[in-house]
Amino acid sequence: MVKPVKVLRIELGVGDYMGVSEGCFVVKRKNGAIEKFPFFQKQIGEVVLHNNACVSTQSLSSLCSWHVDTFVVRGNAVVGVLKSIEDDSHVKTRIAQYEALRNGKGIAIAKQIVLSKVQGQNAVLKKYGLEQLDLLALKSRIEGLNCDSLRDARYRLNQIEGKASQHYFNEIFKLFPEWLKPERRVGFKAYDGLNNVFNFGYYVLKCRVYKALLKAKLEPYLGFLHALQHGKPSLVCDFMEFYRYLIDDFLIERRTKFHKNDFVVVTDFMMRLRMGKRVHLCEFEAGELADALNRLFDCKVEVPRIRHGKRQTLDTLICEEALLLAKYLRGERNGWVPRLPSVVNGALLGE
Repeated sequence: MVKPVKVLRIELGVGDYMGVSEGCFVVKRKNGAIEKFPFFQKQIGEVVLHNNACVSTQSLSSLCSWHVDTFVVRGNAVVGVLKSIEDDSHVKTRIAQYEALRNGKGIAIAKQIVLSKVQGQNAVLKKYGLEQLDLLALKSRIEGLNCDSLRDARYRLNQIEGKASQHYFNEIFKLFPEWLKPERRVGFKAYDGLNNVFNFGYYVLKCRVYKALLKAKLEPYLGFLHALQHGKPSLVCDFMEFYRYLIDDFLIERRTKFHKNDFVVVTDFMMRLRMGKRVHLCEFEAGELADALNRLFDCKVEVPRIRHGKRQTLDTLICEEALLLAKYLRGERNGWVPRLPSVVNGALLGE
């Protein structure tokens, strides 16, 4: 008997169809190829539905019944999640997440986020021979903060993080050509091309983190370092801080592939009722960059898995860290220190 191959993810694109037949998920590809995945073998870990993919209602029902994580994607953005009604039964995790706002765990998590972020940034600075952060001093300041409330901790931690990030981006921007280099780091609705490239990379990361938090049954809009705000997935923003440096390193490695004719100027709303000029990658280059970024999450890292195995993909690592955070919140772990991959010569290596 041939042992079935485990399928972690199935993606359906334009012209692909998923149905159900004789106890199997049946995928009919646009090119005519047919793939079958028996229910009882539990081969499917995740299904991603892109624009213009077709899925039968029986398939949707079966995906819910077999608790297969199913995401609806438009472009590179997750716009919907298929949920079983049993998904809302994980109330203990969400209660623990709310309680962490006041029981001290939220402050501990916020400190860990900032500490991990500066450690990742320093690894990038070290790799490229740039002026490094004073990690010992930063660690002492972060761990030595004595705050009565999470609100006070957020304010003081964001001051530390802001100054460290300002130095960090001033240094790494030196690695880019003069015609592309901006004066400073700008996030939302930046005018210049390089900042918008970084924002694009972080957006792809955001989608991966969002999916990981949903899998762990965490509330994406209830964060600890980032303040609660309508429409802002603050826990997603928190969790992204652990992996932003990997996106930064990827873009630095890719810097020689950027050319002036890769960018276009577009007119867009910069603020309410005001238009402005913004520089973006052209559509083709943006698609190429998105594909390359998505391949990054399939790279192996030398970080042991929770149960077995010495290596795993970056995407799996993010999912595992979300599960470990949930365990810490529920009191099933005494502490939580995220496992950060290192970057050496373009490869991802676990510390």
